[in-house]
Amino acid sequence: MSAPALVLDSVSHTYGAEEILDRVSFTVAPGEIVCLLGPSGCGKTTTLRLVAGLETPSAGRIAIGGNCVSEPDRMVPPERRRVTLMFQDYALFPHLRVWDNVAFALRNVPRSPHIRIRDGVAFALRSVPRRMRRKRAETLLAQVGMGAHADSYPHMLSGGEQQRVALARALAPEPVLVLLDEPFSDLDPELRGRVRDDTLHLLKTNGASALLVTHDPEEAMAMADRLVVMREGRIEQDGAPEEIYCRPASPFVAAFLGEVNRFRGVADGGRVRTPLGPVPADGVPEGGGAQVLVRPEAILIGDPADGGAEAEVEAVRMLGRSTLVHMTLAEGDRRHHLHVRVPGRFHAREGERRHLSLDGGLVFVFPER
Repeated sequence: MSAPALVLDSVSHTYGAEEILDRVSFTVAPGEIVCLLGPSGCGKTTTLRLVAGLETPSAGRIAIGGNCVSEPDRMVPPERRRVTLMFQDYALFPHLRVWDNVAFALRNVPRSPHIRIRDGVAFALRSVPRRMRRKRAETLLAQVGMGAHADSYPHMLSGGEQQRVALARALAPEPVLVLLDEPFSDLDPELRGRVRDDTLHLLKTNGASALLVTHDPEEAMAMADRLVVMREGRIEQDGAPEEIYCRPASPFVAAFLGEVNRFRGVADGGRVRTPLGPVPADGVPEGGGAQVLVRPEAILIGDPADGGAEAEVEAVRMLGRSTLVHMTLAEGDRRHHLHVRVPGRFHAREGERRHLSLDGGLVFVFPER
């Protein structure tokens, strides 16, 4: 059985007196794409830098491909960690042609054919002649659709094309792990989706293990086999995208992964009353306060014959594949502003009254804190 591509075991890190990471632990399996997801300042990029060897952890252990690269008495330098880092700005060399930018990743491979042991870590040292470097570069450029641009210079390429070249370069030395730091953030929305899909295809085609950092939940769910949601230097939840979206471990995770409508109530007889009807109070003690979070797609819009709570349409906004409906629901003297998301097109006039009910599969109840 292959060793994990990456293991973080109780890794902590501080800058002066400020604690950035607090006992972070997770693994990346061979061929797995894991995304570190969270708001700015939560420790995502610091974690990536620790894995790359650009920072030294205060405590804990990091192993790459079964080899320990960081622990209290060992720090393997970045160039010997068998990882590649794809930067947000691509970091292509402007004076090198596209194929040579990709082949450059193979120039630092030592030329001795032997195996050496340094600091208890084994490295295969091999010679890669220029002809073989070019062949490897051309193969990867063809895979990313950039074969026709092999002899161009970076300034002749668009942002999306430069991103493809940077990815080909990251894969050239066949690393144990590819690190991607917000790799699509500088692309426009249309191009971002296309390049993101191409990147996922290339990583999967090459069987590459990858650790991706982003603050965009949609991007994370589109790319990752597994999400590691971070908050204030700690892991809030680690699991498959569907699990985290449909079974969040906390109100923070529920709200960060997607929009929610919020209600508050009290557990009574195992249920919590909301303006849209009662919901199970799982995990909330009898008489205890509860937070109820409802995803917009969990609210169903019907007619009077369908029953449910009556609400007024404020606005209807087509968002492409779905429609967002703004609605107001009165509860005594209190008015609740709701977001309801329905697939495809939805026709309703401003001021029209509709009846709402709940799909309990995307309703989350947490104890009030």
